Amino acid sequence: MANNRIQFDLQRRDDLGVREVVPRVDGVPLTELIDRFEANAGMQPSGDAYGGLIPQYFRFGPMEDHFHGRPTNAMGPKTPLLGCECGEWGCWPLMARVSVTPDLVTWDSFEQPHRTTRDYSGFGPFRFGRQQYDDALRELSSAIGSADA
Repeated sequence: MANNRIQFDLQRRDDLGVREVVPRVDGVPLTELIDRFEANAGMQPSGDAYGGLIPQYFRFGPMEDHFHGRPTNAMGPKTPLLGCECGEWGCWPLMARVSVTPDLVTWDSFEQPHRTTRDYSGFGPFRFGRQQYDDALRELSSAIGSADA
C-alpha cells in the first residue's frame, strides 16, 4: 500500500552552472531526509554530503527508466537516487533498490556503497502509488525538456 508521495525537483545549482534532480518524499527533499537519518545515527561524515543527480554529467537515459530502476550501468543492481554534493553521483551516492509493480513503486534497501558497514535498515522503505509516481516523472521529463530547449 502506498503511503508516500513523490515529486522530482529540477533545480539550478548556481555554483556549478547546471540543473540537478532532487526527489522529494512527502514534501521533504531526500537530501534532508538522509542527512537527518545519518546524523541521528551518528554516522561520520554526515550532513550536507549529498546533492541531486545532474543529468548533464552522466547519461542516465530517460528519467522514467532511471527512476524505475532499469539498468543504468551504474553500481550493480541498485539505482542512484542522489549523488555527492560535489555534483558527481559516483563520488558519494545514495543507492536504493527500486521495485516497480503495476500499482506501486518502492524504494528500499538503501546503501552508501563507499561505507558498506553503515546500516540503513531504519531508512525507508518509501512506497509510492504508481500513477502518482509516473505523473511526477512525466513532470520531471517535461521540465528537463523545457530547460534544454
